[in-house]
Amino acid sequence: MRRYPVPMAEIVNLNRVKKARAKAEAEAQAAANRAKHGRAGAEKRAERLEEARRKAALDGARLDPPKPG
Repeated sequence: MRRYPVPMAEIVNLNRVKKARAKAEAEAQAAANRAKHGRAGAEKRAERLEEARRKAALDGARLDPPKPG
C-alpha cells in the first residue's frame, strides 16, 4: 500500500468566516437600500434650490405682508 503525501487542509477560523459572510451580506443590503431609497447629493441640492425658487416666487407674488407669529 502506497502512501502519497496528502496536502494539509487550510486551517480556518470559523468566527472570521461567519463575520466576513455577515459583512458581505450587510454591504449587499446597504447597496440595495441606497439604490432603492437614496439620492445623489446633486439631486438633493437641485431639489432644495428648486424649492427655494418656488418659495421666493410665491412670496414675491404675495399681496399683503405675512403676519408675525
